[in-house]
Amino acid sequence: MAKYPSISLFLPAWNEEDYVERAVSRALEVLPQLTDDFEIIVVNDASTDRTQELAEAMARRIPQLRVITHPVNLKLGGAMRTGLSASTKDIIVYSDIDLPWDLRELERALHLLEYLEGDMICAFRFDRTSEGSKRIVYSFVYNLIIRALFDVQIKDINFSFKVMHRRVLESMELKSQGSFIDAELVVKAIRKGFRVFQMGVDYFPRTRGVSTLASPSVIVKMVKELVRLYPETRTPAAPAQPVRLPPSVQPLHAVAPAGRAARG
Repeated sequence: MAKYPSISLFLPAWNEEDYVERAVSRALEVLPQLTDDFEIIVVNDASTDRTQELAEAMARRIPQLRVITHPVNLKLGGAMRTGLSASTKDIIVYSDIDLPWDLRELERALHLLEYLEGDMICAFRFDRTSEGSKRIVYSFVYNLIIRALFDVQIKDINFSFKVMHRRVLESMELKSQGSFIDAELVVKAIRKGFRVFQMGVDYFPRTRGVSTLASPSVIVKMVKELVRLYPETRTPAAPAQPVRLPPSVQPLHAVAPAGRAARG
């Protein structure tokens, strides 16, 4: 018998041939223990290595796996919007494909979501020293800016462990093309009155490949998007094109849920 509602796990992937099989295999170990209705979505963001080949080979033998390939690279924002909008289940889980957190922590997140009657769980990392001082400083400053500008108390806004109910996505529109999308998603959820909670997890750094999320170009783009999207992120309106539509609702007819007490 299923313990929790249906689950969509989506994994953005750009040149992740070293991780894609491992991530899907780990998901297949964990998700069946939590629900009998789940899907795994790999969003291949125009990879130039064997990511697409490996993912599609797995999808041919794993019915719960879907692969969505972008013909051109849309960066993290585009990949996340694709994964969120393609989800079909009640609970949506986002993770980087290198699995920086133990997927078994998902059960604790689902329990908290249910016990606290929450709408979203955002994880934060207990220890980040393995990332190096430069990335720690970048992250500290960025999180400080987000907390100050948007009046939210989120510790680790860009960490790729977020669990949310479908109603969150049905009430908002996301416009970020880059790494600001994490902040846009969480801040809009809080500002719309959803109950957002946090939990700490152990962090496991990447051991293969190279992350580009702290490169100067990514940081510059993130700051530009923050400036451009600041007004509507701080005061989100009813969405013209929600990230995801309820089955019975057509575009332009979606409405935001009644306000609730937000938690940080």
